Amino acid sequence: MEYAKLGNTGLDVSQICLGCMSFGSAENWVHNKWALNEEESRTIIKRALDLGINFFDTANAYAYGNSEEILGRALSDFASRDEVVIATKVFVPMSKRPNMGGLSRKHIMSQVDASLKRLGTDYIDLYIVHRWDYNTPIEETLAALHDIVQAGKVRYIGASAMHAFQFQKALHVAEKHGWTRFVSMQNHYNLLYREEEREMMPLCNEERIAVTPYSPLAAGRLARAWSETTTRSESDPIAEQKYGGTADADKRVVDRVSEIAEKYGVPRAHISLAWLLHKNAVVAPVIGATKIPHLESAVEAVSVKLTAEDMAYLEEPYVPHRIVGLVPYGEQ
Repeated sequence: MEYAKLGNTGLDVSQICLGCMSFGSAENWVHNKWALNEEESRTIIKRALDLGINFFDTANAYAYGNSEEILGRALSDFASRDEVVIATKVFVPMSKRPNMGGLSRKHIMSQVDASLKRLGTDYIDLYIVHRWDYNTPIEETLAALHDIVQAGKVRYIGASAMHAFQFQKALHVAEKHGWTRFVSMQNHYNLLYREEEREMMPLCNEERIAVTPYSPLAAGRLARAWSETTTRSESDPIAEQKYGGTADADKRVVDRVSEIAEKYGVPRAHISLAWLLHKNAVVAPVIGATKIPHLESAVEAVSVKLTAEDMAYLEEPYVPHRIVGLVPYGEQ
C-alpha cells in the first residue's frame, strides 16, 4: 500500500479508501440488496487492514447507522484507533420528522454525537457534509462544523457532491470568518463520468483540496465485461439512474479499458483505478468492495503506471453526460 497526504494537511491516508455503504442489515437497506451482514463486513474490514488500508468511509445514513456500528466494532477489535482514519457524513434525513436531515446547527450537533456513539470513538477524523443544503445558510453550517472541530469531536471537515460554485462559496465564507476549512471533496468521478473535470477538479487542484472519488468503478461497469451482469447491476436503481442513459457511449470507454488491461495483463479494475490515481488532486478512490478479491485487486491497482498515451486513449471516446450524483441547483 502507498500513502498520501490528505490535501493540504499532515494526515496520511492509504491511496485506497474502503467505502462502507455495502455494510448493514438488510432491513435497514431498502434498495441495497447486495448489503453484507456484520460477519461478512468484518471479514472485508479485517482484510483491508491487513492490506495496509487505513482510510474508511461511512455515513450516518448508511443502513440508518448500522454501517457505522459495524465499522466501529470491527476497528475497535482489529486496529489501533490512532492508526486508522474514519470518515463519516451528515445531511441525509434519518427519519421523516422535522430537524432530522440537512445541515442545520441542530442537526449537525445531534448527528455528530450519534455518529460518535455508533462508531464507539471519541473523535471522527473526517466529517463530511453529504450534500449541499439549500435550506440552511452556509454560514450556519460552517459555524457549527467549526465548533465541533474546536470541541475535539472532529479533526477535519470535508464535502461531497455539490456544484463547484457552491464549494468555492463555502471555502470563501470559511476564510472570511476564520472558520475551519474543507480539506476534501468526495465527488462522483470516474472514466464514465468526467463532468467534474469542467470546474470541480480545477478548483480542487488550485485550492489543494484532496479528491476522494466515489463510484470509481461506475458501480462495477469499469471492472467487468460489458455483457456481464451482477446482482447489483440488475437491482441498483441509483446506479441505473447514473449510467442507464449513456450505455452506448459508455461501452466504447469500457472497451478501451479492456484493451489497456489486456496490454498490461491486469484486471480491468486496475486500469480504471490507476487512471484516477494519475489525476492531480485525487488522493484515494473510495472502493465499495463486497468480496475479498475485489478489495485485493483495488490495492494492486495502486502500483499500476499508465503512460500519457494510455490516458489519452482511455479518455478519447468520452462524450458529455447529464449531471448526476448531486442535488440539482435549486431543487432541494
